[in-house]
Amino acid sequence: MVQHHFILLARGLTFALAISSAFLSVHSAGAQRTPASGPTRSAPEVATGRLDQAVAIARRTMVSTANITASEAGRRILREGGNAVDAAIAVQLVLNLVEPQSSGIGGGAFLLHFDAATRTLKSYDGRETAPAAARAEQFIGADGKPVPFSTAVASGAAVGVPGTLAMLELVHRRHGRLPWARLFAPAIALAREGFLVSPRLAQMLDWMGPDAFSAPARRYFFDAAGKAWSAGHRLRNPEFVTTLERLATDGASAMYEGPIAESIVQAVAAAPMPAGDLTLADLAGYRPVEREPICVPYRGLRVCGMGPPSSGAHTVAQTLRLIEPFDLGTGPRAALNARSMHLIAEAEKLAYADRNRYLADPDFVRVPSGLLDDGYLARRRALIAPLSAAERVQAGVPDEKGAALPGDDATVEVSGTSHVSIIDGDGNAVSMTTTIEAGFGSRLWAAGFLLNNELTDFSFRPTDAQGRPIANRIEGGKRPRSSMAPTIVFDADGQVKAVLGSPGGSRIILYVVKSIVALVDWNMDAQASSALANFGSRGQGFELEATATAPGSIWRPWTWGTTLWQALRLKPFGHRIDFDEMTSGTQIIVRRGSDRLEGGADPRREGIALGD
Repeated sequence: MVQHHFILLARGLTFALAISSAFLSVHSAGAQRTPASGPTRSAPEVATGRLDQAVAIARRTMVSTANITASEAGRRILREGGNAVDAAIAVQLVLNLVEPQSSGIGGGAFLLHFDAATRTLKSYDGRETAPAAARAEQFIGADGKPVPFSTAVASGAAVGVPGTLAMLELVHRRHGRLPWARLFAPAIALAREGFLVSPRLAQMLDWMGPDAFSAPARRYFFDAAGKAWSAGHRLRNPEFVTTLERLATDGASAMYEGPIAESIVQAVAAAPMPAGDLTLADLAGYRPVEREPICVPYRGLRVCGMGPPSSGAHTVAQTLRLIEPFDLGTGPRAALNARSMHLIAEAEKLAYADRNRYLADPDFVRVPSGLLDDGYLARRRALIAPLSAAERVQAGVPDEKGAALPGDDATVEVSGTSHVSIIDGDGNAVSMTTTIEAGFGSRLWAAGFLLNNELTDFSFRPTDAQGRPIANRIEGGKRPRSSMAPTIVFDADGQVKAVLGSPGGSRIILYVVKSIVALVDWNMDAQASSALANFGSRGQGFELEATATAPGSIWRPWTWGTTLWQALRLKPFGHRIDFDEMTSGTQIIVRRGSDRLEGGADPRREGIALGD
């Protein structure tokens, strides 16, 4: 052990002498303004400052969302006698207005629902689907190479069939309490009377610039001179009022047939190249799906999430099972200790390698059943070196005869997502992660809302260099793989312990793992867990949040506070440190006993937890 300490000390001194070289590994795609080409792959929802706040405390109910207006709408529905599902629907409709860059009825969502009376957990898939005519090579140019990602994002070929509203209607039909139309009232009032543009929305619009949007979206988000609406501007959306009133009266079917559907198809047809194939038949044929949740034990608790086509729960579960035998430290003073951060990142590397190889829409791809088996995980865990970082890891091979090995993945995934956590007065819980993919989605406008660019979540290449089909390749009717990880944690008695999730593209998994470890191992409260510095690895370098306080601070390392000290403590393990603005949006609710709820909202966005 003494020898190991000397090894780490020597490596640390070597790094300290060459600290300037650490700056050369700064990775800051998200901090650059790129209005012409759209957001880059790392963090398309740029950092817009921090909103630090105290942990929220309540006795019976709690709503945590990314915007105070949305949280107030959810709390209002609960006060009117609605349950967690009712509140989630009202929240989503309001988020469509106040946080349009992240989610809306033009996108897709995954939802976990716990029914306290029957003590049952169900998960619902409202992921977008590819049009029936979608082609495996639709993002391959005439030169045989994938088109630039920024080109694909704003094209007609990027738009999938929206699934959020159909999924919410299914969940409401099974679990809701208040009438469907009543849940639309808060959003209809805001759209008609106007809402105040938030600082984050104003900054993101300014960052994107008017040329990134289709003409009708540009008219809504910018003035006649092309200037983004400033924070505090009252923005009305009469077109969305008409849409919401029709959906409230006629149900979700009005989204998939009739004038709204026709508006969606027309917007896709008029979009830039590559051309889209979305038809009225695609919309009419969409169906949400109930899927089996994925649950694993972790330190006496049960952690549950959404299975494929989301890779979130599977990868979170694999990471937690890999690190469970290790001592990560106990209590808040142990938070972010270097050894634990190293072990977590090494486990994440292994889990991401398996995710990238195997996970995709289970209706099209056979997902190996053995990825969470104890024997397989023990073999993978043996690859984790306690004192050194693996430069690169490969996917494992579960013990399944006759399973073909998919090709090497080539998916690029970005984030334009939001998360909602709710517990109602009866103990029912909802964890929903909802998205339009990139910031502002495809930037195409239909019937008062933005459309997703979710088909860019597929691998642009259908096969790898060896000619093997890639699991997440494009196919007609298929749902693209996601990293969304809505999560509910249960205690030993089967009661809800925590409800959480985050936006963040493929980094969602890192954010959720960090939050669970913070809550469970480091005994932190809901707010402290959401605010804790983000870190982890998706398979290559060690990604460490640059704790900057203003947009663009990524290029001013002297403003990073404790970040460089964390890097110094990690470098002896051999990690290549990649600094970035890791703009999570984690919303957490934790139950403490029978009459205390804690709410946390990620300070990197504009969220707030409200309860009674």
